[in-house]
Amino acid sequence: MKVVTSPRALEVIADRGGRVYVWTRKARCCGGLTTLSTASEQPAGIEFERVADDPFEVYLPVHARRPHELHVDVSRAGRRIEAYWNGCAWVC
Repeated sequence: MKVVTSPRALEVIADRGGRVYVWTRKARCCGGLTTLSTASEQPAGIEFERVADDPFEVYLPVHARRPHELHVDVSRAGRRIEAYWNGCAWVC
């Protein structure tokens, strides 16, 4: 899996400890569209494994399918880390 990261995201991730946890979330609307959620600390109730460690640590759920590319960026407000599955806002 290739991790593609914006320069601003690298700064924000480093400031928050150098880790990103990424997991899927299924929406209740929009036909059950599956999107990605992120956090700097491990959320409760999900078992993660490290899948990348350069230039920062990336953790995905243990039995999750892996994208070819995981794009990591920062929200427009510059506070929230966002992840994209093969460049898309939803998981295909």
